[in-house]
Amino acid sequence: SLTTRLPRAGETILGHKFFIGFGGKGANQCVQSARLGAKTSFICKVGKDSFGNDYVENLKKNGISTAFVGQTTDAATGTASIIVNSEGQNVIVIVPGANLLLSFEDLKRASDVICKAKVVVCQLEITPAVSLEALKMARASGVKTLFNPAPALADLDPQFYTYSDIFCCNETEAEILTGIPVGNLEDAEKVGRTLLERGCKLVIVTLGAEGCMMISVEEPIPKHVPAGKVRAVDTT
Repeated sequence: SLTTRLPRAGETILGHKFFIGFGGKGANQCVQSARLGAKTSFICKVGKDSFGNDYVENLKKNGISTAFVGQTTDAATGTASIIVNSEGQNVIVIVPGANLLLSFEDLKRASDVICKAKVVVCQLEITPAVSLEALKMARASGVKTLFNPAPALADLDPQFYTYSDIFCCNETEAEILTGIPVGNLEDAEKVGRTLLERGCKLVIVTLGAEGCMMISVEEPIPKHVPAGKVRAVDTT
């Protein structure tokens, strides 16, 4: 929903636009990858409901293999209710639903596609142990692993660091994981070094309008990649 300002507790305000869009961290990365021309397969779970049906249809429209998109009657399709104000600030309520029912069995069924991939991308909108297992399966077959620890967990399993070739987090996630608040490039560099010490091969800390900072075992001198200036329409 779009409104001029975010409502206060207990307040009802008039908004000027409502729409339903497709999303989810993994799905967004998946669609982006497909649109960039990579052959992309998605392993996930949605509900056997209208949202789930539309979801599968949308993935197919984007040229993504849905062979391992499961539909379950045990939970609704995951949703995020987002309210955005005219400055592009937002408040969000996420209900993971079917996402949390993606299981080790589902991964086993998809093992062929995981082990033959060039890159496997994981995040934390499914059960963390399942993401970790996917990274382990990929690594065992020599597949490059990219892990995005979002939404961040303070007690992230330390194996996530050692099984991630590329570890990509934003400032908020970086602080939750390392306890280091990121206010500038030096802080981002500290975070990067901390994560390399934990076993990551390459760390990217995304910095919103400031672009991102990269540091790796092979290139220990941090590299800042600035971002182009844009007017934020909706930060989600």
